[in-house]
Amino acid sequence: MYQKSMIHYMTKVSIDILFFIAIICCILVPFSSPWLFRYFGIVESSAFFAKAVLLASGISCIYILWQLKVIFKTLMKGNPFIHSNVSCLRKIALACLAISIIYIVKMIVMPTISTIVIIVIFIVACLLCLTLKDLFKQSIYYKDENDLTV
Repeated sequence: MYQKSMIHYMTKVSIDILFFIAIICCILVPFSSPWLFRYFGIVESSAFFAKAVLLASGISCIYILWQLKVIFKTLMKGNPFIHSNVSCLRKIALACLAISIIYIVKMIVMPTISTIVIIVIFIVACLLCLTLKDLFKQSIYYKDENDLTV
């Protein structure tokens, strides 16, 4: 039988904390960007583009964390193999793809090595979520088939 472990609770709390921190960071982007741009040496002409990239990727990250909260809610109930989690994983994959596209555009305008790393990480995350989505879908099929047999 399924047992809830301390790791599950710690992960859920971590996702909740990151969710609220991400919201605060997105709210603070317009206010904190002048000193951040001075620190990182971003010129005023590309400041609007940098703010747009930060806000777009921040909103996508908030969306990913929200979907993870939904998945963990079903995990804590003890039944993670449901169709809504398949949908959540697909949405997370699309959000990861959106972040990688945002940073591909950023790479064209403001190229850095860290941007390449971000692009690769989110493309791999997208592929991972799509694989997990298919795995969950197959396990739901097997679970439903098993429930009908019993």
